[in-house]
Amino acid sequence: MKTIFHPFNAAKEFATVERCFITEIENDAENPELSVARARVEPGETTAWHKLTRTTERYLMISGTGLMEVEGVEPVDVTCGDVVCIPAGKSQRIINTGNEDLVFFAVCTPRFTPECYIGLE
Repeated sequence: MKTIFHPFNAAKEFATVERCFITEIENDAENPELSVARARVEPGETTAWHKLTRTTERYLMISGTGLMEVEGVEPVDVTCGDVVCIPAGKSQRIINTGNEDLVFFAVCTPRFTPECYIGLE
């Protein structure tokens, strides 16, 4: 692997059918072990139920408050600094329970590809 700098560019944020906004930070076929994206969920919004195949996802909360729901475990309140590990194949969604945007990094191993996403709604 070679050293690469990936600057954050907020102008590249896009809306998803999942009811959140994503900014890809690193997602490169030359580094298939990992991808990193910034996710933003608006106040009162709930993302769509979904799961990822063959990819484990970790959410690192940056700001806001939410309720994380993952198949097989009790829902848990999340806030800045919390990390949630979502194993591949587990259904998931997150609810913004606060009055400000819920923002977190989504770190996927191996990297996220559209083929691994399964919408459940």
